[in-house]
Amino acid sequence: MDTFDLDSRLAADTLPLADLPLCRAVLMNDARYPWVILIPRVPSVSEVFELSNQDQTQLWREATALGEAMKGAFHGDKLNIATLGNVVSQLHLHLVVRYQDDASWPAPVWGNGTPEPYSLNLQGQRREQLLAQIDGLNTTLNQ
Repeated sequence: MDTFDLDSRLAADTLPLADLPLCRAVLMNDARYPWVILIPRVPSVSEVFELSNQDQTQLWREATALGEAMKGAFHGDKLNIATLGNVVSQLHLHLVVRYQDDASWPAPVWGNGTPEPYSLNLQGQRREQLLAQIDGLNTTLNQ
């Protein structure tokens, strides 16, 4: 039986946040953007259609609820939601709050500029802000 393991590249580029009912939420270690990645804790899945219908619905519920909360909490102009998987095949969904004056606007965040790792202080602040949003969603997402 397969077990869920976080892809080593995702683990190297992110900081742990929390587990939602389906997904592990991790913070992308790039302080330029509020950026969370959701990884369904289902082994050996690389495409959304490989999830059960129930898990597909739950993935979308988690992504939209957290995305809405993030956009509001960080006063973003836009929320980008994307799955790519060209480099990391493990299914994962990016939630990125964007601003019209951010370093990459209006282009995608991938391949634009150099990531700026979080300082310990800013990492703590960002994690606290995101965990407050996640804690507020737990009741809704567990229904």
